[in-house]
Amino acid sequence: MDASELQPVEQFLAAHSPFDSLPAEIISRCAKTITVGYYSKASAFVEFDKDNPKLYIVRSGAFEVRDPEGVLVDRVAEGECFGFSTLLSGEKVVNKVAILEDGLVYHLPQALFAQLRAEHRSFDQFFTRAFAKRLRNEGRFKAKDLTTTSRITSIMCAKPITIQAHASVNDAAKLMREHRVSSVLVIDNHKLVGILTDRDLRNRVIAEGLDVNTLVSQAMTVNPITTHANALVFETMLTMSEHNIHHLPVVEGTEALGMITSTDILRAQRSQPLLLIGEIGRQANIDSLIQVSKQIPLLLQNLISADARAEEIGRVLTSVTDALTRRLIELNQQILGKAPMAFCWLAFGSQGRQDQVACSDQDNGLLLAHEPDEFAAAYFETLTKAVCKGLDQCGYVYCPGDIMAQNPKWRLPLNQWKALFKHWVLEPEPKALMHASIFFDMRPVFGPISLFSELQDEVLASTKDNDIFLAGMAGNSLTESPPLGFFRKFVLERDGSEVKGMDLKHKGSALINDIARVYALSAGIKEVNTAKRIRALMDANIINRKDALNLADAHEFIAHMRLANQGYQVTNNLPVNNFLKPQHLSSLLRHQLRDAFKVVHDAQAGIKLKFLRSF
Repeated sequence: MDASELQPVEQFLAAHSPFDSLPAEIISRCAKTITVGYYSKASAFVEFDKDNPKLYIVRSGAFEVRDPEGVLVDRVAEGECFGFSTLLSGEKVVNKVAILEDGLVYHLPQALFAQLRAEHRSFDQFFTRAFAKRLRNEGRFKAKDLTTTSRITSIMCAKPITIQAHASVNDAAKLMREHRVSSVLVIDNHKLVGILTDRDLRNRVIAEGLDVNTLVSQAMTVNPITTHANALVFETMLTMSEHNIHHLPVVEGTEALGMITSTDILRAQRSQPLLLIGEIGRQANIDSLIQVSKQIPLLLQNLISADARAEEIGRVLTSVTDALTRRLIELNQQILGKAPMAFCWLAFGSQGRQDQVACSDQDNGLLLAHEPDEFAAAYFETLTKAVCKGLDQCGYVYCPGDIMAQNPKWRLPLNQWKALFKHWVLEPEPKALMHASIFFDMRPVFGPISLFSELQDEVLASTKDNDIFLAGMAGNSLTESPPLGFFRKFVLERDGSEVKGMDLKHKGSALINDIARVYALSAGIKEVNTAKRIRALMDANIINRKDALNLADAHEFIAHMRLANQGYQVTNNLPVNNFLKPQHLSSLLRHQLRDAFKVVHDAQAGIKLKFLRSF
């Protein structure tokens, strides 16, 4: 390089650690020795010269360091380095570096790197600390609690033992003995129709004195409880515990993909969330339940520290909220006595979507099987006030808008709930649309599923292909927009103080929730969780695969940033809110956040075109 080419290199090095601590003449020497490489995103990964390791200094572009299993270890952008782990350890290159954006990278030779470390203590300390941090990160990613963040595909039997429904129980017993298993899945015309377990053979065949030639279809458990391949190990443990079962088929549609058993679960690590939920279920009074709930903030911090996916954190935290709600209902029913009729406790909003984080308030209601008499009305008033008070004492503050089961407006029999939703759909005025954004994300927490299903089926039948209602919903979802201005600059606002930032909830996650909700209601999709809605919309070809994946990635990234920011706030004893200061982000994260907001902007344009073009 000539002098005119060296000057920009020297200026760049002098502006970034650890070179900014070196004397000018040393920086000049580095600039003369450095070579420049161009890395294209089309190449996917950086190709390393294993016989000639070097320090890579990113001049422009963005990169991700991943371990041999593909687990993310670090993200690297302008002014940051990679390749130092090999230089410091002397070991061969094992990690892969993915190229996220086209970029220029300066190469510093191994010999000069070693000399700078030997002669300049600040330079050596910088990379020693960076290496230690890298090792901690690798340990942190690998040490994630399996039962919190892993999916059941990691521990399930992927080749389940199956038998035809018309086979004999004698054949089934021999098959179970041959494969040394305690259950078989029962198939009829390639569809899962039941499960036959050791318990079924004991209770339904031997104890009843039936012949060994009895058909499997007569002894099996019909329509068994199942799970799906994307379920977390944690969720599977919870399902098995709630239903007191030890075998859970894994299905996709009606096809059996595998089997998960309590033995498989025991081989997995013990789960802190499951232990907490178990502790909740063991509490004999409300005061002790309140004490147990104080562990929830620590659980959130542990999940954030483990770098769990935002979607998984939301599902875990919501499962804890559900368990608290159910236990509060049970404890209060021990005081009040058995309910005078069947009822469903409904969760709305973030609890309904299973995406709760810090600062969650209550959004709930009560669905009664029929019109209550005076006694029943008084019973449910007392019950709902006690449960809502208990939730408030456990950290789930009263809803500012009074959308709670203790409010008589949201404690209604089935026919009145149906009429209310029908009114919102047929007369979508602004207040009705505001309610739609909360109440249409509903899920049963306690009570018979059949009661809830009757309400949900009627609601979805009324919203599907309802152009006027969907246009109103789409228009309502466009009242806010992502915080991006001209030239992709962030638009900042105050959080009620002098601090400026970006509201990641209302200007990010909530907008994606709105988009997914409009599409889901238009298609009659029962899923309520936003990530699951997006996947269902993609599977139904309602949103094309590319747009759906981009929207899902944006949803996860924005939610992850929100959680990480709240974790930072808690760690530093700051008020916990949804406002993120962009100056706290690296250049790479700022770039990724802009991309995520752009995806939301484009998705908003998509629903405007689809649902508002005729209005």
